[in-house]
Amino acid sequence: MTDLVMLHRAGDAPLNTVFRPGGFGPDDPLAPYRELAGEGLPSVAAGRVRFQGDIHVAEFPHIETLVVVGGLLTLVAADAQPLVLGIGEGAVIGRGADVRIQADAPATFVFYVSTGSDAGPGGVTALKADANFKPSASTLPPEVLIGPAPECRSDNVFTDEARGYLAGAWDSTPYKRIVRAHRIHEFMYIVNGSVRFEKPDGSSETADAGDALFVPQSAPIGWESRERVAKFYVVQPA
Repeated sequence: MTDLVMLHRAGDAPLNTVFRPGGFGPDDPLAPYRELAGEGLPSVAAGRVRFQGDIHVAEFPHIETLVVVGGLLTLVAADAQPLVLGIGEGAVIGRGADVRIQADAPATFVFYVSTGSDAGPGGVTALKADANFKPSASTLPPEVLIGPAPECRSDNVFTDEARGYLAGAWDSTPYKRIVRAHRIHEFMYIVNGSVRFEKPDGSSETADAGDALFVPQSAPIGWESRERVAKFYVVQPA
């Protein structure tokens, strides 16, 4: 997988993405419902799940960040209040979490999964659109910018240091960046605004509010936003 992959379009608009059935081994509780996007990469994958039912997992086998794009999904972690997720709401299920996954009617969510055998933080962590934003620690180098530097903020709510896995919310003032190899794997769900991702051949892909996508490490893309953009994200080095 070497290119940006669209996982969902707002309003269920058509996608060119090819999905294939697949899971992450015999311990994956959602394997029968998963559709993987693209060719797959070692230890990480992105795609969508269409699910209805009630599953209890005593020890969740991987880290999974998900955002609901259809219906309602309820996550119940041990010793915690149920987390009811509607369209545009998401959460991170940590490896080792004791969690119940429920959908009384058909629900659809997009996901990013990182597998591995080492223990993680566990638990269920909600993604927050009304994030506690703080200035981002990392900045874009001047040589990749076309125009003024943006003001970027983030609110990282989940960290697995062993995998370098960070998840949370981010926003930015408008900016434009050259086409370059993406430095990390990144899952995005656009909460507000619109982004144009330019490709080396001059073509582009636009993601608007309610769209979800995955950009694998080394995929060559540019960025152009003309308004404030906010997104849920997962970032992870290969």
